[in-house]
Amino acid sequence: MNIKDLDLNLLRLFDAVWRTRSVSLAAQQLGMSQPAASQGLARLRSVLGDALFERSGSGVRSTPRADRLAQAVQLALGTIEEALNVSQVFDPMRSERVMRVHLSDIGEARFLPDLVLALQRLAPGMRLEAMPLAHDKIGPALDSGQLDLAIGFLPRVGETLQQPLLNDRYVVLMRQGHPVAQRWAQLQKARTAPDAAQALLAELEFAAVRTHSDTLRILELMHWQHRLRLTVSHFLSLPGIVRGSDLAVLMPRNFAQGFAEAGALALIEPDLPLRDFTVSMHWSTRFDKDPCLQWLRGTVSGLFGTIPNTLEVKP
Repeated sequence: MNIKDLDLNLLRLFDAVWRTRSVSLAAQQLGMSQPAASQGLARLRSVLGDALFERSGSGVRSTPRADRLAQAVQLALGTIEEALNVSQVFDPMRSERVMRVHLSDIGEARFLPDLVLALQRLAPGMRLEAMPLAHDKIGPALDSGQLDLAIGFLPRVGETLQQPLLNDRYVVLMRQGHPVAQRWAQLQKARTAPDAAQALLAELEFAAVRTHSDTLRILELMHWQHRLRLTVSHFLSLPGIVRGSDLAVLMPRNFAQGFAEAGALALIEPDLPLRDFTVSMHWSTRFDKDPCLQWLRGTVSGLFGTIPNTLEVKP
């Protein structure tokens, strides 16, 4: 086929359908009707001589030809968009863009309130969607444009650019009046040997979050995995459980402090393996020059950055 026979808008439609796995969602993103999107796909199928997408459940699945084509189309569209945006001045007050950000449940509670307030003040027409994804899906989603940013402790998410936002560490949260919390305070005051402190912590029974693998790894390294009594999907359910039981939970200090300050919970900071980590903001190299994303990254950094802003490629 000859490139002169191809409408660039059909490639934008192809990319949107491939990313969303839905003709209706793709049409919504592009501001067109679903019948128009279906007609466009029919034209593209005719030109390329391939079905490209087949019905699957509530959406569509791509053919092998479509999967091979997707990367080249995304690269071409990204190159064109970058060239068009080189001299573009981004005005957040006029923007109506939808920004999609990966956050964990803790991330939503920690970052979203301040970020929403900032957008209401600085970019009132912009929309924000929190899209929590499985760890192995984050890198591809950033590269495809399905996600704009990902915020969290996210080692090994592919070749992304990243900027550290804040340092944190895992602490142990339990109810106030817990026998271990009371004895821990006594041990710390007496500056008891570390072995005695570790023996005291080994008396605890734990709750954990199955998707937060580092907390499970800490329990394993401390040989406390046999003390695990409850596993849940999200951190946000645990403070209420811990407040009414003798279970303890490993939780990021930045988040646990809020629960402890609200009352009825005690926080201790033992010397644990893997306890220190850095929360970072991640984005794709493909969209590094996007003026809207540059503005959003600067806004996030200004709200939450507490350590020097450095960029590096994550291998």
